[in-house]
Amino acid sequence: MPTVRRLAHEFLDRRGLTTVFGNPGSNELPFLAELPGNFRYVLGLHEGAVVGMADGYAQVTGRPVLVNLHAAAGSGNAMGALTNAVYSRSPLVLTAGQQVRTAIGPEAMLANVDATQLMRPLVGWAGEPSCAADVPRSLAQAVFEAELQRRPTYLSVPYDDWAAELPETATLDRQVQRGFTPSAAQLDDLAASVAGAKNPALVLGGDIDATGLFDRAVALAEHLGLPTWVAPSPHRLPFPNRHPLFRGVLPAGIAPVSAALTGHDLVLVLGAPVFRYHQHVPGAYLPEGTRLIQVTDDVGAAARAPMGEALVADPTPVIEALLEKVPARRTERTYVENPQPRTGEKALHPEQVFAALRDTQAADTRYVVESTSTNSAWWRQMDLRRAGSYFFPAAGGLGFGLPAAVGVAMGDPDRPVVGVIGDGSANYGITALWTAAHYRVPVTFVILRNGVYGALQWFGELLGTPDVPGTQIPGMDFTAIAAGYGVEATAVTSEDDLRAQLKTTPDGPRLIQVDTEPTTPE
Repeated sequence: MPTVRRLAHEFLDRRGLTTVFGNPGSNELPFLAELPGNFRYVLGLHEGAVVGMADGYAQVTGRPVLVNLHAAAGSGNAMGALTNAVYSRSPLVLTAGQQVRTAIGPEAMLANVDATQLMRPLVGWAGEPSCAADVPRSLAQAVFEAELQRRPTYLSVPYDDWAAELPETATLDRQVQRGFTPSAAQLDDLAASVAGAKNPALVLGGDIDATGLFDRAVALAEHLGLPTWVAPSPHRLPFPNRHPLFRGVLPAGIAPVSAALTGHDLVLVLGAPVFRYHQHVPGAYLPEGTRLIQVTDDVGAAARAPMGEALVADPTPVIEALLEKVPARRTERTYVENPQPRTGEKALHPEQVFAALRDTQAADTRYVVESTSTNSAWWRQMDLRRAGSYFFPAAGGLGFGLPAAVGVAMGDPDRPVVGVIGDGSANYGITALWTAAHYRVPVTFVILRNGVYGALQWFGELLGTPDVPGTQIPGMDFTAIAAGYGVEATAVTSEDDLRAQLKTTPDGPRLIQVDTEPTTPE
């Protein structure tokens, strides 16, 4: 009779979950034993980096990915990175080893007490099989729940279950599909609302890029001539940022969003919650006389919205219906030139760094960005015209950038990947450098070193608390750290040197440390 382990491996193989990101402990070894030859195990040195890599991999492939964590302590290490995966809607399937069943009650070492509660409310589903015979079905549920909800799931499995034998009938070979197709009447009503608006506007969210709708969203905006914003706190870029219809990223405060949308009688929001605010700037959610219609397949985002109307549906048929049913008001696609970069006095201004990236890197480069204090400089200088060009920590949890860049590069080796990371953020995911070196992942890490937590200092001014401790982080040498992990590294201080380094093409990972002047998000 087959073992639970064999049945699990066969199910994962059929579903295409053959890449496993993990950091194993003793409880996980029985699952990893006899791993089929077509599986790839990607080792990370810290569970936070493991989840960050898997998050990037899932986002770029658009498919569920398996993450193997240690029990309570290892799962706890992963939770910071998990917050980003939740809000990027990455379908991670987290499995964790559990003590043998008889050792859980007495709370033996490495027992995960009340395991299903540990990762809640972050995960969309959490389970622990009631017996060994239920492990294959529970694993299938974890995969299907991640696919259906587009949210991480968590399965704790006692490690003695994997060797248990089950009858052949325990094999799971089934399909579970997802679909939210709006009715013809709903599409007609929406098209009539858009066609009848005097001054409509479009707001796009990260789900547009994540689900492959980047080009169709551009076509819709151009077809209707709609001024287009990106929803606040974007983790993906769903629209070219130098397009003549692009109006920028909406600010992450209630009153500033309302001010930005003033004058529009209809705001159509596709693939985004309304809205992911950050700074608490209270006010009216919408301007007087403005109607907002949200289209999302995220049931929770629709239910918790504080204003507007919502249609819970896949945005794909909505976009196609609007292209078909609403008369065209076409816009010429003449991209707006970038302004001259600002220059620094004692070090490079971040705009000089981003202009150098724009001028030297291939047009299809994927950028994984975790430098929160340089957001305004980034959008002023970058020219991103392709789908899947931008990834940012969706929950603002530090430690995303370095690992996610590795995961993105592993998930799609056909496009170049650059990680743009602040020196404060880099420390949270630094162990990903070892994985990049060990697997020879072709990724460029650009570390902006300014010696401060710039975003934190900006918030201190915003909150009227500019004198708090802990915002200075001087004295770090990332080239030495990178060398210790086996990554080729260099430090640059001039723009010419930076451009020369960026024009080279290494055959594996590399790190470029750039000294920059502190800036604020504006």
